[in-house]
Amino acid sequence: MKIVRIETFPLFHRLEKPYGDANGFKRYRTCYLIRIITESGIDGWGECVDWLPALHVGFTKRIIPFLLGKQADSRLSLVRTIQKWHQRAASAVSMALTEIAAKAADCSVCELWGGRYREEIPVYASFQSYSDSPQWISRSVSNVEAQLKKGFEQIKVKIGGTSFKEDVRHINALQHTAGSSITMILDANQSYDAAAAFKWERYFSEWTNIGWLEEPFPFDQPQDYAMLRSRLSVPVAGGENMKGPAQYVPLLSQRCLDIIQPDVMHVNGIDEFRDCLQLARYFGVRASAHAYDGSLSRLYALFAQACLPPWSKMKNDHIEPIEWDVMENPFTDLVSLQPSKKGMVHIPKGKGIGTEINMEIVNRYKWDGSAY
Repeated sequence: MKIVRIETFPLFHRLEKPYGDANGFKRYRTCYLIRIITESGIDGWGECVDWLPALHVGFTKRIIPFLLGKQADSRLSLVRTIQKWHQRAASAVSMALTEIAAKAADCSVCELWGGRYREEIPVYASFQSYSDSPQWISRSVSNVEAQLKKGFEQIKVKIGGTSFKEDVRHINALQHTAGSSITMILDANQSYDAAAAFKWERYFSEWTNIGWLEEPFPFDQPQDYAMLRSRLSVPVAGGENMKGPAQYVPLLSQRCLDIIQPDVMHVNGIDEFRDCLQLARYFGVRASAHAYDGSLSRLYALFAQACLPPWSKMKNDHIEPIEWDVMENPFTDLVSLQPSKKGMVHIPKGKGIGTEINMEIVNRYKWDGSAY
């Protein structure tokens, strides 16, 4: 299966109103799709996110010339080389070559991986809570209410981007709106130190619906994570920026996390992403993929979760949820999957990824090369 053509699709959308987290506001969303085609006509799609000018130059000047003429079934060696140049580009190539392998075998990605344990995966609605409006709390509550009406039973909201007092006011307002039956995840985006993070325990001990506290502070002090985990009454989660299983080993060995959160686009390819999930099982912890950026990468996270052994014998709590971006972002619909009324996503069964890329969205949002 010789690679004969590679197409690139840099996509750009400027937001009507900025929104954000403790890292600041987002004013646009981007996506970079690639399509690898073999001489037999079998193709595969990949996706990554980064600064579009750098990605485009990297693909056109280095990665595409390297891949042309290579055998598509040499996925591991090709991805290993590309990850030395650009890790996120390697992830996109890994997805595309995985789909080609599945199509060549006349099966789905899940069948290529040995088959699925389950037909559907739970997802949680992921919000960027902050806005530039003085009434950002009421705006956030309205956004959450709209998604709860669509059937989501789990949500993730942001903390750490304003004062502790104001964040508490925001979460209390959400608790009043959502009710205790809705699982709520709090994501601090590494904005605290251990002492500041522990201030939330006085509220966690009263709230019964907190799913986990996500990335309260940076990972350069793992002993603080271990200490916090031992003292909080809710699980501690994190690791979305880890590049592979080797980076999780010290955190898991020191019992720093209850839940690891690898991201398909942040690790060194889909194979290492699956290694991260399996590593969690070996250490007896949960794995809930971070999947905020990217519709295709989220689909691969769903595939991997469908093929992951259960973490618990409890009938209704045996597989962890996947993140689902519900903010303004047209690229969420690049892959035509939507959660059901119970916040569940059914896994496609067709060949390869089992669904088509929405080319209408691709053509509408293709980046024109201008500065942004």
